[in-house]
Amino acid sequence: MRIVENPGNAAIAAVTTVALFTGVWLLSSGARTNAPPQPSAAQAHTGQTVRQSAAPALPPSPPDRIRIPAIRVDAPLTGLGLNRTGNLEAPPTAPRNLAGWYEAGTTPGERGTAVVAGHVDNADGPAVFYRLGTLKRGSTIEVDRRDGSVARFSVDAVEVYDAKDFPDKKVYGAASRPELRVITCGGTYSRSTGYQGNVVVFAHLTGSG
Repeated sequence: MRIVENPGNAAIAAVTTVALFTGVWLLSSGARTNAPPQPSAAQAHTGQTVRQSAAPALPPSPPDRIRIPAIRVDAPLTGLGLNRTGNLEAPPTAPRNLAGWYEAGTTPGERGTAVVAGHVDNADGPAVFYRLGTLKRGSTIEVDRRDGSVARFSVDAVEVYDAKDFPDKKVYGAASRPELRVITCGGTYSRSTGYQGNVVVFAHLTGSG
């Protein structure tokens, strides 16, 4: 997937399905019973969704931790760059409770589109974003920032896309308010190539502390 430009911020890299693990655990434990949950159609964007106003943007500050209480996520964040093909690097696979953020782009809470990505599983079992597909609109995401502030986001939608139809502009495009994307693998699963798509959470800033 190509890199799309976010005016006023660094380029945001598209995340490919291979970057977020290929399902070795599913191969060893049985995909039918252990496949990660996928978003329901009720949590997707609709034409009738009201665009809620966001809280004032925060100054740039690197994030250190992400919390999603509804799915029991409380994980440290590591910085991610781009690999040789121009796609977002994956976080290390060994720590199951670790996510990453694209550190050349928007910081969470700053005006624009910030990106956090993490594995759905690793060779030992479910990883940090295994339950991301169960998240619902209105759920809260909190990001601890290095300046001591906490950026609080509200989930607008949770969707799943096949890799071949991944909407780069919709997911990574420029935003006039502080927005967050949280991404992991999802969609259909192939024993030969792994996950065929991505689960994407769309959220916007609603407060800080």
